[in-house]
Amino acid sequence: MNAKYERTLERVFADPTPANLKWQDIESMLVSLGATISEGSGSRVRVELNGVIAVFHRPHPSPDTKRYAVRNIRDFLIAAGIRLDSEK
Repeated sequence: MNAKYERTLERVFADPTPANLKWQDIESMLVSLGATISEGSGSRVRVELNGVIAVFHRPHPSPDTKRYAVRNIRDFLIAAGIRLDSEK
């Protein structure tokens, strides 16, 4: 994982939850972690990582991801066994 994806991961796990994360950055980070992303209907995307599956909605028209969605991504990552190095 490169430094940009590391920063995105750190921001996903940040407290308080950031409100200005770009969805494209989150999606790229997920792919760098080994996730498989497939398109659903409308703005839905299905993400599979380490056997854990979740469905998210791409934000629109703004590219910024809402706080509740960032928290959902964090919960998904934890369920998939992904944590920050400092949390191991």
